[in-house]
Amino acid sequence: MPYDTFDTSQLVLLPLAQRIHDMQLEEVLPLDAEPAGTYPGDELKILAERIIAAKGAGRPVILMMGAHLIKVGLSRFVIDLVERGVISHIGCNGACTIHDYELARIGATTESVARYISSGQFGLWQETGYLNDVVRAGIAEGLGAGEAIGRWIESSHFPHGELSILAAAYRCGVPVTVHVGIGNDIIHEHPNCDGAAWGAASYRDFLVLTHTITQLQGGVLLNYGTAV
Repeated sequence: MPYDTFDTSQLVLLPLAQRIHDMQLEEVLPLDAEPAGTYPGDELKILAERIIAAKGAGRPVILMMGAHLIKVGLSRFVIDLVERGVISHIGCNGACTIHDYELARIGATTESVARYISSGQFGLWQETGYLNDVVRAGIAEGLGAGEAIGRWIESSHFPHGELSILAAAYRCGVPVTVHVGIGNDIIHEHPNCDGAAWGAASYRDFLVLTHTITQLQGGVLLNYGTAV
């Protein structure tokens, strides 16, 4: 006998316009922003030298990033590194895609767990759930989640699309691979979520990342904003 499952059709999705956002457009830092701190010793210089050496040798520079890079306003810096050819691959989690897309679409992102969890509204926002449809359509074309979402944001001409890391990477031919755990992201609770599509898309991205890793000898792997 199959176990009972939760009926997602019971959920009420509200438009993002009704959400209070904890991050606003003005919090995205400009490229000429003053550094928030200093780095001890020669660590930053050594890192820069190794990145230069990797690029000179034709080896990849991989950025593994969590959503916090976006939430603290660093999107322009990542985009700049992608556009200048410094970063050759970005690996991220599902939260990155959500914040990247929302920022591009409405110029704001991030909701308070404390504010919305008690009312049962946390994560239940109509526009955010469109990512489920994008991934389902993308895997039908053989695209991983990162490429499908980046292509969609780039082609949608959202008001703040210039802040999308995924769109910039798609435009520059830099792979963005999205590595999800089913149930980890707010859009997995939406009625239009297709777990099989997300699994297939994320697995394809895993294979893309694995291919890049096979070329990593002499390259650089950066890991920021995530403990994964």
